[in-house]
Amino acid sequence: MTAAMVEHHEVSSEGPWDYLLETWRVLDIPDGWRAEIDEGQIVLVPPPNRHHNSIAAAVHRALLSRLSEDLEVYQTLGVHIAPLDRLYVPDLVVFSRELVEAEEKDPVDAAEALLVVEITSRGNARDDRTMKLWAYAHAPVPAYLLIDRFDQHGPTSTLFTEPQNGAYKHMDRMPFGETLKLPEPFGTELDTARFPR
Repeated sequence: MTAAMVEHHEVSSEGPWDYLLETWRVLDIPDGWRAEIDEGQIVLVPPPNRHHNSIAAAVHRALLSRLSEDLEVYQTLGVHIAPLDRLYVPDLVVFSRELVEAEEKDPVDAAEALLVVEITSRGNARDDRTMKLWAYAHAPVPAYLLIDRFDQHGPTSTLFTEPQNGAYKHMDRMPFGETLKLPEPFGTELDTARFPR
């Protein structure tokens, strides 16, 4: 992960968040990279590897097979964690199609997401397990799926649900090879045996 600091003295009459967001909107970043706003700085995230992309494709396919026409799975869509003034670009996120199409500018309010999916890479696993888990609970995003190929106990998929007061009250954790059930409106099971390790 590479961080690009935005110095506070450059902030004009706008507040720091507005300045960071406007900078984020006009960044010219290399193909495949993503820019996020975290703790007052813009962070550049390098492109994922092929195993990461294979998992994202499998989850995307499973979700699309069960979603109603008014819902959509988006890749690399900026979501704003309003209570924390953070902006993340999850690997996958499920929103109402109407909401995303109605928005004039990115990012979309994370509180409106139905599901956020993060797939760890070696360099960002800790952030996905802690910082993003905490942030998504604060949004609050009703369901956060963390697919962690680098868990110290072996590759796992964990579904966090029921956010309350900045923490998830419930989690279902499955090692790769077992099936993880996703609640409605998804109503599907993820066969994690298909995920590359």
